[in-house]
Amino acid sequence: SMSLREHVLSLFRSAVDTVRPAPMLKRAVTLQGDGCPQLLVKGRAFPVKRDLYLVGFGKAVLGMAAAAEEILGDHLARGIISVPLGIQESLQRAGMQEMLLKPHSKIQVIEGAKNNLPDAEALQGAVAIQELAEGLTADDLLLVLISGRGGSALLPAPIPPILLKEKEELTKMLASRGAAIQELNIVRKTLSVLKGGGLARLAYPAQVVSLILSDVIGDPLDIIASGPTAASSHSVQDCLQILAKYNLLHSLPKSVETVLSSSPTKPTAPEDYSHVCNIIIGSNTLALDEAKCQAESLGYATLILSAAICGEVGRVATLYCQLIRLLCLGFAGLGEGPLGDEVRGNLLQLVAELEIPGLNLAEFLQALRGLGPERAVCILAGGETTVRLQGTGKGGRNQELALRVGLGLHRAQATETGSPLGRCEIVFLSGGTDGQDGPTEAAGAFCSPELVGEARQEGLDVEAFLGNSDSYAFFSRFQGGRHLLVTGLTGTNVMDIQAVLVRAT
Repeated sequence: SMSLREHVLSLFRSAVDTVRPAPMLKRAVTLQGDGCPQLLVKGRAFPVKRDLYLVGFGKAVLGMAAAAEEILGDHLARGIISVPLGIQESLQRAGMQEMLLKPHSKIQVIEGAKNNLPDAEALQGAVAIQELAEGLTADDLLLVLISGRGGSALLPAPIPPILLKEKEELTKMLASRGAAIQELNIVRKTLSVLKGGGLARLAYPAQVVSLILSDVIGDPLDIIASGPTAASSHSVQDCLQILAKYNLLHSLPKSVETVLSSSPTKPTAPEDYSHVCNIIIGSNTLALDEAKCQAESLGYATLILSAAICGEVGRVATLYCQLIRLLCLGFAGLGEGPLGDEVRGNLLQLVAELEIPGLNLAEFLQALRGLGPERAVCILAGGETTVRLQGTGKGGRNQELALRVGLGLHRAQATETGSPLGRCEIVFLSGGTDGQDGPTEAAGAFCSPELVGEARQEGLDVEAFLGNSDSYAFFSRFQGGRHLLVTGLTGTNVMDIQAVLVRAT
């Protein structure tokens, strides 16, 4: 029979494969009929009356555009996409031809946003996209491909007379004064031609259909890539409040003052977006659903904890350790005793602290109770944790999470006499769906309580590696890196995926 390790790897791969750009797009989009052709997107029909145009921006858009061009064929009149600098070369080197456009493509590719920062090249891409959108008529259809990661930096078009440099300096000043990413985005959107629904407004009266790959918890349309085709939920008033909060109202460039004083004070009315249809075709939830099907086909009783796991990596590791303890208590028939109650209490407190959106823990624990002790269990989750860097090590949030879970379980096993953890086989995996975890070539790692015990016998001090934010060095040195999750670039990104597999021995 396959090992837990092989199972957990196959779950992760199937989750990522389902949100790779080409299969994802082909599942969502078809073109039908010759007489009066229609674009069908997830069961909704959009007539192609005259010309079909395509624009896109973000890290995964190249692969999405290649698949879209294949589907649209001769109906595509022209396209422009803005993608991260060097991506075509990286994909070429990785042998991922299916993510690249064909030699005589009708889609122009502009690479920019070096280090994910807006630059002159990204501005050139944004201006080209703006000009294409402004030239459309009521009979045209504009297909917009949006990939959250990098989408915002690749679409910088400040409202004239603001210069890109001035907008950047203002953003830097806000960041240095401690503004949150949400606040930065509100200010950026307010000063931008295309963000906050700007692209959709410019394309009017053409029909706009946006296909979105989400990399944001909860998939909020006006946040993913700063919402170029979604009505913004913020007004100029919100922007002014943020600038006032950080004492910047009196040190604004003249151009920013001009734009803010002449902008309409109310957000655009929803009816101004009746020509737009935004459709999420890839997200963490979709990836988790696929992993769940896979786990069930392997015989696991499977539950999805949440697609919005967030918070400091140490606290999230504790959450997983307590969940795994509860599972093992259940296998030992001790789930309903005083120990089980204590662990459930710890879990409720942790979840309250972490404020994970939409997670109903009581309901989840109820479902867990109903699984019965005889089947192996799989718990799946997704989201994005945060790491406070300490020391000079190299790692990523997924490798650190895996190592912290392994260490937490090892400690629990060592301190509890007759611990039910010792009677279970456990594996925990955490990986980034884009195939990159921090500044390393690994996507993440998988771990078990035994692994930490074995590492100690080899003289490796797990706490010291974690204290130096050096999880990658630990996994590389231990057993020749066989617990690192290495997938190579995947060309997609829907945040991270975590999987827990537990079976009684």
